Amino acid sequence: MSQLPDENVSMPAAVAAIKQCGFASWAGGAPPPNLIGRFDEQRIPVQNVRHVRIWGLQVDDERELPGHERTNIPDEDLWQVTLVAKDGSRYELSSDLLVPAPE
Repeated sequence: MSQLPDENVSMPAAVAAIKQCGFASWAGGAPPPNLIGRFDEQRIPVQNVRHVRIWGLQVDDERELPGHERTNIPDEDLWQVTLVAKDGSRYELSSDLLVPAPE
């Protein structure tokens, strides 16, 4: 996994809106079950937004994957948003879970 910035990847408009606002809300209206109660319900402070690239994989071993001499797993470009919880701890979450917070 690479954490170096890539100037060739432009920030999606939805992620840029979260960064510009400085606060986020849950895209589905409620946090994932394991995060319930850790954040403000309406406006969650955003500490940072970053681009993460997960490098793909190529497998060339027919013994491991019969019938698939060459298997490719493509690269993934993700946007992570660091949120600040009520107790001051920080959580890195996928930008897909968030939207800009209402004013």
